[in-house]
Amino acid sequence: MKLLEIADEKAFSSLILPDRSYVSYQLLFDLLNPSLVSVGRLGEIAFHAGSYVYTGSSRRYIRKRILRHLSRRKKLHWHIDYLLANPRVRMSGIVLSETSECELNRRTAGRIIVPRFGATDCREGCGSHLKFVGKISNESHPTRTNAISVRLS
Repeated sequence: MKLLEIADEKAFSSLILPDRSYVSYQLLFDLLNPSLVSVGRLGEIAFHAGSYVYTGSSRRYIRKRILRHLSRRKKLHWHIDYLLANPRVRMSGIVLSETSECELNRRTAGRIIVPRFGATDCREGCGSHLKFVGKISNESHPTRTNAISVRLS
């Protein structure tokens, strides 16, 4: 496993990825304050302040998908777009994986607080591809910089 620190989405776009078949990814982020967010057809959702993990996939162009998620200027399409557009969100990490989306999601600890979030088409019964990990810990983010960790697994 390799861990890289990047400063922002521009640095991620120039990151040269190893020659692997990454099919899924995880976005690790903190929601700094409780927020009421309108999430497309899911409606208004009250999110707790804390750390979250979102698991997604892209059969092709995974880098473009992640860059789209990291961008603040985009048309809101996926459930995660609505949440990431919140100015109280701070990205903390990205995981790229060769493991399938649902398997990676199942292996991820956390609590489902929004059923069907990112999983309306899931056929493996995940319930949600967004997990609440818990309160923001200064131990997990000791420097609280704007850097984003990228983990290749």
